[in-house]
Amino acid sequence: MGRAGTGTGDEAVAAVVAGPLLLLLLLARPPPASARDSGKSEVGLVSEHFSQAPQKLSFYSWYGSARLFRFRVPPDTVLLRWLLQVSREGGTACTDAEITVHFRSGAPPVINPLGTSFPDDTSVQPSFQVRVPLSAALLSNASVNVSHPAPGDWFVAAHLPPSSQKIELKGLAPTCAYVFQPDLLVTRVVEISIMEPDVPLPHTLLSHPSYLKVFVPDYTRELLLELRDCVSNGSLGCPVRLTVGPVTLPSNFQKVLTCTSAPWPCRVLLPSPPWDRWLQVTAESLVGPLGTVTFSAVAALTACRPQSVTVRPLLQSSQNQSFNASTGLPSLSPDHQDLGRSGRVDRSPFCLTNYPVMREDTDVVSVHFQLLDRVSVRVCPNTPSMMRLRLNTGMDSGGSLTISLRANKTEMRNETVIVACVNAASPFLGFNSSLNCTTAFFQGYPLSLSAWSRRANLIIPYPETDNWYLSLQLMCPENAEECEQAVVHVETTLYLVPCLNDCGPYGQCLLLRRHSYLYAGCSCKAGWRGWSCTDNSTAQTMAQQRAAALLLTLSNLMFLAPITVSVQRFFLVEASVYAYTMFFSTFYHACDQPGEAVLCILNYDTLQYCDFLGSGAAIWVTILCMARLKAVLKYLDRRGIWNMLGPCLFAFVIMASMWTYRCGHRRQCYPTSWQRWTFYLLPSISMASVGIAIYTSMMTSDNYYYTHSIWHVLLAGSAALLLPPPDEHTEPWTCSQKFPCHYQICKNDREELYTVT
Repeated sequence: MGRAGTGTGDEAVAAVVAGPLLLLLLLARPPPASARDSGKSEVGLVSEHFSQAPQKLSFYSWYGSARLFRFRVPPDTVLLRWLLQVSREGGTACTDAEITVHFRSGAPPVINPLGTSFPDDTSVQPSFQVRVPLSAALLSNASVNVSHPAPGDWFVAAHLPPSSQKIELKGLAPTCAYVFQPDLLVTRVVEISIMEPDVPLPHTLLSHPSYLKVFVPDYTRELLLELRDCVSNGSLGCPVRLTVGPVTLPSNFQKVLTCTSAPWPCRVLLPSPPWDRWLQVTAESLVGPLGTVTFSAVAALTACRPQSVTVRPLLQSSQNQSFNASTGLPSLSPDHQDLGRSGRVDRSPFCLTNYPVMREDTDVVSVHFQLLDRVSVRVCPNTPSMMRLRLNTGMDSGGSLTISLRANKTEMRNETVIVACVNAASPFLGFNSSLNCTTAFFQGYPLSLSAWSRRANLIIPYPETDNWYLSLQLMCPENAEECEQAVVHVETTLYLVPCLNDCGPYGQCLLLRRHSYLYAGCSCKAGWRGWSCTDNSTAQTMAQQRAAALLLTLSNLMFLAPITVSVQRFFLVEASVYAYTMFFSTFYHACDQPGEAVLCILNYDTLQYCDFLGSGAAIWVTILCMARLKAVLKYLDRRGIWNMLGPCLFAFVIMASMWTYRCGHRRQCYPTSWQRWTFYLLPSISMASVGIAIYTSMMTSDNYYYTHSIWHVLLAGSAALLLPPPDEHTEPWTCSQKFPCHYQICKNDREELYTVT
């Protein structure tokens, strides 16, 4: 079982390779012999199993490539065990792969496998991850243990290595499927002692751990945990290890206190503990399997006195509040003064000024927070000004929290600085003693405003599901006396958006879904990359975009050659197919551009289907024209390799059969002219072979504009050379009638008895 420390959380998570049977045996194992000998086993622990349907993994190109799993961890959980199962489906041609799995509590993990840059003012913590190799074996297992996890949502994201960007035809490349499935085994405690504030709780600690918890109400400034009257095996001493708080990933601020054998009390002080929740405490004996430790556990809460700003429309209906219009400061209602009835009330001046905030849901994963009845926050030097942002619905963690602060220009002096902290679970209140924005179990996000920089911005991708707090205070680092009478009004802009700036001009914001959970991601184009498509390290310039568009569209003009030859030789159906292919290929590629040089005359899917249909039909009619058949058979699947290969192979068999028949019937090679072979057939076959090689094995996302343009040229040039010569013994334009009904089709009923030359 991993144990948490006070560092990065690596000690709280242990990744070991194990199989499903081993993991089940670990959960079902009996208590240790020492516990059985002492007459008391760990009967207060129960196990639960959670599983989700497997998902097929993808090579990583953007966040939508990762497969996301969401688990709900129940309260009072003391151990999580994830069993990660990866299987491979495919033949021997499938290569080895390394699957990366990311973990995070409260929100989806923020990952960056491509090493791209994030937008300015974005704060990101590296995700906790494990790697699962999959080599010769078709099945690989790994497990991850987390001790004392935080209750609530936990997210697992898995993906394959970054994509090679090679464009492969469906059906031609080997089909390799990598399937990932996580199972979650939970061990939670059902026998837990409740600690009342300021009430000693006698406890006897045996060989197995004991679990306690204390409820932390709103507006708790400090929590003091203390062990008193410790006796170990009949003598004074306190060989006990206390583990306070939950483990969260990727960061962990769990507190571990190892008490000594000295007689003085063993205590830990937690500033700004998480509000309105139970805090778990685990006590473990350090005297060995046969020793006992007795002590009294005490939890002391220090509540602060909030100064709450009232709202003007409520003044007439509220009898417990009064408002000073000149200063904008409210008085405190009796309800607020009773916050410390379960603990000690701080009778000093107010510890914070609470500004009520209205939450306005505007769309999916879209929230606007605004102050009630005012446009700015009054920031003073004595007490912090606090705003609560409720992001605890369970559906708010899939977007980006954006915070923008702007100080009043006329009120900012050269010596004053406004320091702000953004924290989850509880606000930061210790501006006078520290400026690192760290609360009991959360590393906050600092912001600052000054006369030289009156604006500050912060972007938090995928904020944890919780109540978030923005606290501000006026400071004078050089001369504190200058701040005594200073007041600055700060305007706040607070939003939760799916994607920052809608992913910009070179990206598309897409909503992704995992069962009922929605989260957003940016799909970038034109070489732009990054979380919000702001990384231009590989971006295409406007000139490159225009050149790519011109290459892919104008290269289709090469189809004028087979169209001209077809018209001259009276192959009207073939000429129509080539014209159709040229038209839709031109406008499909004009619409398929990733940047700003885009022109779409029809729906994109319609243009794509028509382009794929035309490409297959052009090859089809060319080969059938060489076979000199009247009937045309068509079969098309626009996306796979059989899009072209199926009809072409079938048509090629028909052409080869007809040529073989003519060779046997005429007793000479068909076609008989060596000029036809030398100057038409062999060059066209060579061009077609090179085009097919480029189309199937050389195209990538980077060189697509050039290689696909070459494919257009080679395909059209090959079609022009492959078309047979005209029929010299008939008049193809003759009609059986002179259009008496205006819809008569012209046709030639003569038999083909001549040789192609």
